[in-house]
Amino acid sequence: MNDLPIELKITECPRDAMQGWSTFIPTEKKIDYLNALLRVGFHTLDFGSFVSSKAIPQLRDTAQVLESLRLDGVHSRLLAIVANLRGAKEAAAYPQINYLGYPFSISEEFQRRNTNSSMEESLHLVGEIVDECAATGKEPLIYISMGFGNPYGEPWSPELVVQWVKKIASMGVKTIALADTVGVSTPANIAYLFSNLIPEVPEVEFIAHLHAQPHDWKAKIEAAYANGCKRFDSALMGIGGCPMANDALVGNVATEQLIRHFGGSNKLGLNDEALGVAMALANGIFRHD
Repeated sequence: MNDLPIELKITECPRDAMQGWSTFIPTEKKIDYLNALLRVGFHTLDFGSFVSSKAIPQLRDTAQVLESLRLDGVHSRLLAIVANLRGAKEAAAYPQINYLGYPFSISEEFQRRNTNSSMEESLHLVGEIVDECAATGKEPLIYISMGFGNPYGEPWSPELVVQWVKKIASMGVKTIALADTVGVSTPANIAYLFSNLIPEVPEVEFIAHLHAQPHDWKAKIEAAYANGCKRFDSALMGIGGCPMANDALVGNVATEQLIRHFGGSNKLGLNDEALGVAMALANGIFRHD
């Protein structure tokens, strides 16, 4: 990876790691961890969500956490996940937040599980979020959930993904993440989608949000990168997964492995000492006693 461009972007996803954790992580621990991650220098920090506390109780303290983040001298952008217009408006009111992220599912079943709405209602909400972002100076970031397969027996094909991406892009969305919600992606469909979408929808910056097992993460990352994707979501220790998808959470790609794969912290413009501090905190938080 000696020819790796510096512009490769990593979004660290502690929100994804925390949301399905079985025991509540104390607010002060979240604050310390997020502040440590901010010092590493990731492009974006997926730090929290403005969703129902009944749906995701682990993140009910997102607003409190946000107010305690130390952002002076920090270049990382903040991303908050929302699931409805109320949450979008709440998140957009905070000047610290740069991106409003919304999971649009190309599975009717998962859309209902995840946001309690139909795909038609969800598409309408995407338009409302785009408008809210335009009015408040935020950027919409739309996830294509179930972007690499469907575990519910519903129709899925790469062509269907391309169709939906083009529809979302036509609504003014410039950042789209293809999300492997339940870890069913393969190097073949990853390669097909990025190699087709990146030239066909050049106005969009694409993100690979891949869930993987320890034995297959590298092949998936390589397939995305080789086919033009230069922005990746990951989480330290590979913790994460969507608690709304199924009972077995498939973890995120581990950030530390991603960094090593692409040549190390210095190659990516990251602070290696700060990364070590964050790793130590992650080991304390995400430890199974």
